[in-house]
Amino acid sequence: QVQLQESGGGLVQAGGSLRLSCAVSGHTFSSYTMGWFRQAPGKEREFVAVSTWSGGRTYYADSLKGRFTIFRDNTKNTVCLKMNRLKPVDRAVYDCAAALYSSGRDYRSDEYDYWGQGTQVTVSS
Repeated sequence: QVQLQESGGGLVQAGGSLRLSCAVSGHTFSSYTMGWFRQAPGKEREFVAVSTWSGGRTYYADSLKGRFTIFRDNTKNTVCLKMNRLKPVDRAVYDCAAALYSSGRDYRSDEYDYWGQGTQVTVSS
């Protein structure tokens, strides 16, 4: 069974940066597709970014391109999300997720098999 745990959330001023980390258990981490999602209060969960097998391919939500970067360290079984030029609208609980393979629909939350507990990101104006 795969277990995910996020960290790195907190309070940051608008325009600042923050890096989230997601530690993943399991010796087959390198084969997982890893995604980041976020959910603001009262809103549905939305796609943020994904890294396919071993980080061979990455893509992002259109609104976040150029500001957010996903990367992974297979040796440490960790996937990270670097967030730059943060805005108040970025405030949300950020959650990482793992899928056994990339289906081409990795922007959909229902494509993922395992989820972390989430980490809160708050952006002040």
